Amino acid sequence: HGGTLAWRGSPDNDNFYSFYKGKLDKKSEWCHCDHDWALVLGAIDFIASYKENKPLCVYLPIGYPHPPYCVEEPWFSMNDRRKVPRRATAPENWNGKPSILKGIWENQRLQGWTEEHWAELRATYYGMCSRCDHQFGMLLDALKKSERYDNSAVFLFSDHGDFTGDYGLVEKTQNTFEDCLSKVPFIFKPPKNVSVKPRICDAMVELIDFPATVYELAGIEPGYDHFGRSLLELASGKTEQHRDAVFCEGGRRYGEVQAMELESMSSIDDTRGLYTPRIRLQITDEAPYHGKAVMCRTKTHKYVLRIYESDELYDLVSDPLEEQNRINDPALKDIQMTLKDRLTRWLVETCDVVPRKTDLR
Repeated sequence: HGGTLAWRGSPDNDNFYSFYKGKLDKKSEWCHCDHDWALVLGAIDFIASYKENKPLCVYLPIGYPHPPYCVEEPWFSMNDRRKVPRRATAPENWNGKPSILKGIWENQRLQGWTEEHWAELRATYYGMCSRCDHQFGMLLDALKKSERYDNSAVFLFSDHGDFTGDYGLVEKTQNTFEDCLSKVPFIFKPPKNVSVKPRICDAMVELIDFPATVYELAGIEPGYDHFGRSLLELASGKTEQHRDAVFCEGGRRYGEVQAMELESMSSIDDTRGLYTPRIRLQITDEAPYHGKAVMCRTKTHKYVLRIYESDELYDLVSDPLEEQNRINDPALKDIQMTLKDRLTRWLVETCDVVPRKTDLR
């Protein structure tokens, strides 16, 4: 494990599966030259040199702030390690939590980390986010300099979040729905001719609302039924409500070999890959680690239905870090039934999409 993975140390130490790399050496350059910087700087050059009359579209799927956790200065030192938010803690014996979290916790072997060590990792992650903010600002400046900003629709969003120490874990899962994983940023700037009320809005949205918004902005009839909702009325301030609930789903049924990510490991016995602590649990049916689940979240509560394990229910007002699963609490029985009914209605509404045109083949 030399070369670019030497930062992990030996396989028997507690950094081997932590994804923590730390401060990147810029050497004599002004930034750490990597894939993200290449994309961002290339996009800036493209915007500056674009001379066609046709509209342009720039899609930048950058990697940050995905782990490994590492960033160069000035972003590495930008965040005070003493002020990072506290981590969510796991319940004793992982009671009430899905088995994959306990399995990853055991496999990542981070139980000996001090709070100072976790704070360093979390501050580094925030530094990665700050670098993304800076790069996003550079792109907006390029649009302004080229006099395209006013006529541009700009979107920024993420596919998933990250544990970064919550519950003693790093990276993510694909069948658990804690807010640190599923509550991702979404920034939208419409073109100048679209009414907008600039603000931070706490309305609940889903990523499928992105294409729905693009369709309305561009006057596109997609030709198929979908379940996204345009954000234009929300952006204009005509409403502060967008959805009464949002949903996530993940995991797989027993026997779904095609969903096991077998290609991610050179063999089932591979214990060296960064993702091994999680993926080794997803390539077996010996336990319900990767069992299918679906989430219904409102502004105040979250309900998770699991087909092989106990369901989950969280009061997000009193327990925003989702540390206490109250699925068996009689005081929340009515809320549980309400959310379960809402989840059922959503599944019925979205389970089948019939093509509008018959495929004559």
